[in-house]
Amino acid sequence: MAAGVTRIVTIGCGRESSEGAVALADAHPEVYAAVGVHPHDSDAWTDDDARWMADLASHPRVVAIGECGLDHFYDNARRDNQQRAFRAQIAVARDAGLPVVVHTRDAADDTVRILRQEAAGHPVIIHCFSMPERVDDVTAEGWYASFAGPLTFPKSLALREAAAALPADRLLVETDAPYLAPVPRRGRPNRPALVAHTLERLAEVRGLTVADADALTSANAAAVFGW
Repeated sequence: MAAGVTRIVTIGCGRESSEGAVALADAHPEVYAAVGVHPHDSDAWTDDDARWMADLASHPRVVAIGECGLDHFYDNARRDNQQRAFRAQIAVARDAGLPVVVHTRDAADDTVRILRQEAAGHPVIIHCFSMPERVDDVTAEGWYASFAGPLTFPKSLALREAAAALPADRLLVETDAPYLAPVPRRGRPNRPALVAHTLERLAEVRGLTVADADALTSANAAAVFGW
C-alpha cells in the first residue's frame, strides 16, 4: 500500500492455484482473482477443467479467466493441446462475461489467429506484453496490452516503441511477480510494489507525468476488470 498499489489481481495457473487465488481474494479486500490453466499444463486438460473454472468464475472476487494461452518457447505441452485448452478457456470467459488474460511466448501468429477466431469483440488482456511486432493487430482488435518489468530493460527498445504506439485506453502495467522484476531490481524476486518502476518507464515513454500514467492505467484496469 505504501507504494500506491491498492488493487492486485492474483493469477491461477491450474485448479489448485486458482482456488488459492480465490481464497486470497476472499481474505484480502484489495486482492482479486483470475482463474485458469497455464499452457504448460495443457496436456492434462479435460472437460472437467472447464467445469471447475466456470464454477469459480461465478465468485464475485473473480475478475478474469487466465492465465491461458500458448507457449512455443518451452513447449512443455503439445501445441495442439495448448490450442485446445486455450480455445476452451476463451469459451469459459465468454460465457462468464469475464476478460481473458493471455500468456503468449514465441507464439504470436497462433495467438492472434485463435483470439480472432474465438474472442472477437470480447475483452482480451495480453499479459506481460511481448509481441511488439503485432502492435497493429492488437490495436485493430482493441486488446489490452499489459506491460511488465521488461519494459524497463535497457535492450527493450521495441517494447517501449510499442508502448508509445498503442492506444492510451488499452495500456496496463503489472509485475508478473515473482518474476521479471524491473530495473533497478532486475534479477531479484519481484513483488507488487515494484510495479511503480514499470509505471515510471511507461510515463516516460508516453510523455506523461507519473500521476497521469497512474490515473490512466488505473482507469483502464477498472474498465476491463469491472471493479
